[in-house]
Amino acid sequence: MLDLIELGLFVTLLVVGFFAGSIVEKRHYASIRKREREYADVLAYAVRFPPDRVTRQRAFLVHGTVVISSDYFKTFVAGLRNLFGGRVRTYETLMERARREAMLRLKHDARRQGAKLVICVRFETTTISTGWAASIEVFAFGTALIPDQDPALSFPSRAVAAA
Repeated sequence: MLDLIELGLFVTLLVVGFFAGSIVEKRHYASIRKREREYADVLAYAVRFPPDRVTRQRAFLVHGTVVISSDYFKTFVAGLRNLFGGRVRTYETLMERARREAMLRLKHDARRQGAKLVICVRFETTTISTGWAASIEVFAFGTALIPDQDPALSFPSRAVAAA
C-alpha cells in the first residue's frame, strides 16, 4: 500500500510539474519577447572594438545575471535522456531563456546609465545542482559606450590612420 502511495505521489508531482512548468515557461517567454521589443534600441555586440569613424566614448561595465531552475518534469525527462544519450532539449530551452533574460538585464543596466551601445558582450554560465532540481546561472557582461558630446574629439578612421 505504501508503494502505491509513493507511486501516486511521484505521478502527481510529474503531472503538476509538467503543467505548472509549461505555464511558467510560456509566461516567461511572453515577458522576454515584450522586453526584447522594448530594448531593441540598445545594441549589443560581441565585437571587441567599436566600429571605425566613431567619436570619443565614455566606457563602463554593464552586466545582467539570472538564475533559472528547472521544474520537476523537465528534470525527470532530462534524467531519462541522460540514460540513453542525445540532445537534452528540456535543458536547451532552460539555457535559451536564461541567456535571453541575462541579455535583457544587461541592456536594462546599459539604458539605465544612458548607453545605447554595448560591445564585447560575453556570457558566463554556472550549473547549480542541489537536490533533484537543476538550476543554472547565466552572467552577461559587456562594455557600454556613450559618445562624448564634443564633436571635435572624434577619432579618425583606422584605415585613414594606417595610410
